[in-house]
Amino acid sequence: MPTLGACVEQQLNQFPPDRQGANAAQTQLAQNTQQQRGQQGQILPPPTQQGTIATPVPNPDATLDPVVEPKPNEIDPPDNANLAPLDEKRFAAPPAPPLNPGVPRVAILLPLSGQHSKLGQAMLNAAQLALFHFADKQFELLPQDTQGTPNGAADAAALAIGDGASLILGPLFAGSVEAIAPAARAAGVKVIAFSNDRAVAGDGVFTMGFLPSEQVQRVVSFAVKRGVRRFAVLAPDNDYGVTIADALKQTAELNGAEVTEQAFYDPYVEDFAPIIKNLADYDARRATLLEERKLLGEREDEVAKQALKRLENLQTLGDVAFDALLIADGGKRLQSIAALLPYYDIDPKKIRMLGTGQWDAPGIGSEPALVGGWFAAPAANTRRDFLRQYKNIYGEYPPRLATLAYDATALAAVFAQNNAPAADPENPDGEKPANAMFDISEITAPQGFTGRDGIFRFLDTGVAERGLSVHQVRERDTKIISRAPSNFDARTN
Repeated sequence: MPTLGACVEQQLNQFPPDRQGANAAQTQLAQNTQQQRGQQGQILPPPTQQGTIATPVPNPDATLDPVVEPKPNEIDPPDNANLAPLDEKRFAAPPAPPLNPGVPRVAILLPLSGQHSKLGQAMLNAAQLALFHFADKQFELLPQDTQGTPNGAADAAALAIGDGASLILGPLFAGSVEAIAPAARAAGVKVIAFSNDRAVAGDGVFTMGFLPSEQVQRVVSFAVKRGVRRFAVLAPDNDYGVTIADALKQTAELNGAEVTEQAFYDPYVEDFAPIIKNLADYDARRATLLEERKLLGEREDEVAKQALKRLENLQTLGDVAFDALLIADGGKRLQSIAALLPYYDIDPKKIRMLGTGQWDAPGIGSEPALVGGWFAAPAANTRRDFLRQYKNIYGEYPPRLATLAYDATALAAVFAQNNAPAADPENPDGEKPANAMFDISEITAPQGFTGRDGIFRFLDTGVAERGLSVHQVRERDTKIISRAPSNFDARTN
């Protein structure tokens, strides 16, 4: 099977924004060009009806309690030890249309109902947009509802495999990925999941999620080059926080720096004051200031009076034990943390604030303590056209993770086109088994691919390596201060 061409030839975003209609499906990302069919890809609904996108078969057993998954920006710990049996009632629906061995069926597993249904539907919308841009009629997409739970994902995967899916895109959460992996491996079906937990990757399972450790490595390495030598980390006390802290320690040590302080907090805590106060060593520094004021006040010379006057506006005396603080959180929790930093004399003018991809959100500079901070994330300009196209079609901007579904679907469509049926002496009908269209050698092409979030490639371990930019927070926006690489080097992965 031919490998894909150089990364610069694999532009998943090569179409102009105004290119609409069936011709937009024509694309070529491989070295061996092929004639494209020039028709829009066919989307198959879950087996409840034909011709439209329909709600996947629901679970009729209302007695089952839903499993609440962690938020997508956290690594949810694998836990399939107590999975319930497959829900046989979901398998009573009519079968999917007859399978054409030469046409790949790709299943996409998303939480289309339950707590995360809005995110799941937005990701399905993005997948359909990718079909419009890249697929031809020799491609079938089967959406399946995971209900946002490991049990639901296991049911959805069984349905997809039973309906002849030769590749599975999704699911979203690590626990759900772990739940479907055994059945997918047994069936020889590759999985490109949207999780960011490297623990579930490998042996035919690939993850497209943005790795927190990779973001830390990028921004910390950049900070060291800018002269930062002492780091502290403030992170939630969960798997995500531990991953961030471990990555910081490893990266600092590799670059000759050190981690001098680390603090973990309950992810559900509302009052961050005690944690930040302790991180700042506020009480000891405050006591030092008060003692110095007392000693100077006992003296009557002019030098002492001038020194005492200089201490009037200080809260503490002495510096914190770090030059940069990595805050591993986002949203309202990040705002709450940032507002307390100056209060406990962690001065953003002296201490460089660092963040993860969770900082890649509009309005990040509304909190003054974060202005000037650095974080690593894909460059926003690579997904700007996607955001505009999505809004024009669906009437609102998509959530941040929607690009994962777009890029994964585009990649699957391109793989299918580059491996169209060909004459084979051992296959008189000229049809290639659909499973053969998604070979690991293609998925792990060392040159990688360019998608809506920049360049990426899948390593042999199953995780996605990405090219990230370093951004600096400003009051109204962010700016790139270190650009992402334009391609991967020639070494194999």
